[in-house]
Amino acid sequence: MNNYEAIFARKSVRKYTMKSLAPEVLQQIENYCQDVPYLFGDMEAEFRILPYSDHVVSAVSPFTVKAPYYLAVYMKPQARACMTAGYILQQISLYLVTMGLGSCFIGGHILKKKYQSLGEKEQVLILAFGEAKEEATRKPVDAKRRSLEDLCVYKEVPRQWMKQLLEAARMAPSSMNSQPWRFVVYDNRIHIFSVKKIYEKHNRLDEINFGILFANMMTVAEELWLDVDLIRLDNISQKTFPNTEYILSAILKA
Repeated sequence: MNNYEAIFARKSVRKYTMKSLAPEVLQQIENYCQDVPYLFGDMEAEFRILPYSDHVVSAVSPFTVKAPYYLAVYMKPQARACMTAGYILQQISLYLVTMGLGSCFIGGHILKKKYQSLGEKEQVLILAFGEAKEEATRKPVDAKRRSLEDLCVYKEVPRQWMKQLLEAARMAPSSMNSQPWRFVVYDNRIHIFSVKKIYEKHNRLDEINFGILFANMMTVAEELWLDVDLIRLDNISQKTFPNTEYILSAILKA
């Protein structure tokens, strides 16, 4: 299994055996972290694998996932940091699936205070991971996701590669399974929008959600050898689509 195939098999794992992983396995994960592509070229992140056995968790609550390891990503406070963290950690999450391991995103601060920063960088997002207590994967049909018919407005008949990008996007995990994305689809481009919230415009968790979404889409692009750009188009951002906010566009280069 590769990262592309893992998109359709991954699930959020919330129960773990708490067994320690071999040092060489942890080193393999650390090496992958250093080579993972970023969403924006001017961003910089640092990673720490924190074992539960080191008493890194501040308190256990119904919303805390107890796992043998927590991979924390640290970044300087800046625009799109949360989106970048989601983009990075989704790629790592997919890689963990290929290793037979489970993972789960944690958007809140569950770590003790001394682990919440690293120099000038702050903890943005955590990925709990380890050996799953039950199955670490599932069949795509078992994923509770909206259909593409619900998520897309088709302006033109999409090419086959576009359908694969959209299906991978549809499978992306999101906070509370909110699936806040909507797509306006053309022959060679997808304009991506966020559903506006009544109580707030565009929050931190949605930034993370869209980073995860873009990681899925770019993983497909790499697998299919597609030259895809994720860019923001000024003319699109001025157009009004009911109850949505424009985020980015995925455009196939000629």
